[in-house]
Amino acid sequence: MPAQPSVHPQLIYNLCRRPDWEAAERLGRYDGSSDDRRDGFIHFSTASQVAESARRHRAGVSDLLLLVVDAGGLDSALRWEPSRGGELFPHLYGSLPVAAVSTIHELPLGPDGLHVFPALS
Repeated sequence: MPAQPSVHPQLIYNLCRRPDWEAAERLGRYDGSSDDRRDGFIHFSTASQVAESARRHRAGVSDLLLLVVDAGGLDSALRWEPSRGGELFPHLYGSLPVAAVSTIHELPLGPDGLHVFPALS
């Protein structure tokens, strides 16, 4: 198992389809994608994980948004759990308040069908 960081990053990222986010804005909360609801938690990634998550799970999706969230405001509902290769990923057990999203980036598709990401910290 890879070494686990002792300190988790402050910013975490969610890949969200535009219609799902528009519905969340009306409700004041994001309850996750159909995959999230099936799994029982909202999937997040760190800056170093999110492009690979998009490549594996959202390649070719043209209406994708990148939600930037301050992990510090999510309390005990956020858990860091092993996933790909034992690497820890942030999972939110509950709804994401719309107010917790600090930034939203559109993720256009490049000519290779993969998403073009902004610089992430």
